[in-house]
Amino acid sequence: MRSSTRLPRPLHPVAWWLWASGLAAAAGATSNPVLLVALIAVAGAVVGARRPVTPWASSYGAFLRIALIVLVVRVLLYVFLGDAGGSHVLLRIPQLPLPHDWGVRIGGAVTEEGLVTSLEDGLRLATVLVCIGAANSLASPARLLKVMPGALYEVGVAVGVAVSFAPQAVASLGRVRRARRLRGRRDRGLAALRGMAVPVLEGALERSVDLAAAMDVRGFGRSGDVAVRTRRIAAALTLVGVLAVCAGSYGLLTSGAPFLLGAPLAIGGSAVAVAGFAVGSRVSRRTRYRPDPWTASEWSVVASGVAVAAAFLVAAHTGLSGMDAASDPTAIPDVPMLALLATAIAVLPALTAPPLRLYRSAAQVPA
Repeated sequence: MRSSTRLPRPLHPVAWWLWASGLAAAAGATSNPVLLVALIAVAGAVVGARRPVTPWASSYGAFLRIALIVLVVRVLLYVFLGDAGGSHVLLRIPQLPLPHDWGVRIGGAVTEEGLVTSLEDGLRLATVLVCIGAANSLASPARLLKVMPGALYEVGVAVGVAVSFAPQAVASLGRVRRARRLRGRRDRGLAALRGMAVPVLEGALERSVDLAAAMDVRGFGRSGDVAVRTRRIAAALTLVGVLAVCAGSYGLLTSGAPFLLGAPLAIGGSAVAVAGFAVGSRVSRRTRYRPDPWTASEWSVVASGVAVAAAFLVAAHTGLSGMDAASDPTAIPDVPMLALLATAIAVLPALTAPPLRLYRSAAQVPA
């Protein structure tokens, strides 16, 4: 008999977000372009293997374009406004004279070291955006809201608008482009973009607000007969835990940070946040129709994301050679095998995640 974990079903959305968060944390711990490109390739491979046939699944391509734009903008900002540090001057552009105490420049020398550094910073941010796009493409925003802890129900409406906006924008873009093609108008290029921008943004925001209104009408976020003290304790624990996790994450991703501003604070904050979620779950009592299962497949996906994040963070904080690319002087960076093997582990969800259900016609595809 076949195991139920391998039957066609969507993976738990929290598992996909934890896996993508692990990849994003790993990207923030290195500036090696080889490792960053490897993380992008891993995210693309998993999305290609486990992306569902849904309207929000096409958001990954949009995030790839945004990441490319971010990379180009970061380089242009350095060329025209960045610090012209370095000794190898590639070119000089006309410079606007400014006071030295302003700390900025407009124009001037463009050095090889500064250009390489800007490329590394832009690629790092682009990799984080690609990881977020992978999570948006793989996880259903509606199912993600359904599993939200009770302590966060009060902000569930705002989260619903924020989480569903990007997938709705991609779906709205497809509808607007099809409508323009039916009318014989162009749907590509800058001229078409001017005519599509407002309808796409308006449609995405309208559908997100409709979702929030539907959640509010169905009582999402309404608290039951629970003591005020319990609600305050749940809110305080959740807020303190989330702030501690943010501070601990900053310490983990920043080299030279104090020891307490790192793993201890992140682990302690996670424990406090979980306690807040447990207390807050009593604030809103409700049943769930067909709750999403959490099986060995979910654990394997989460473990692969945690493994790549832990390996990159350990390598970065121990000063392993190759985690930070050399930009002064510029040189081809070494590739640490620990981080490279961890990147290979991150592709396991393409194999361990449950297979997707195949649809015979477009009418069977879920909305």
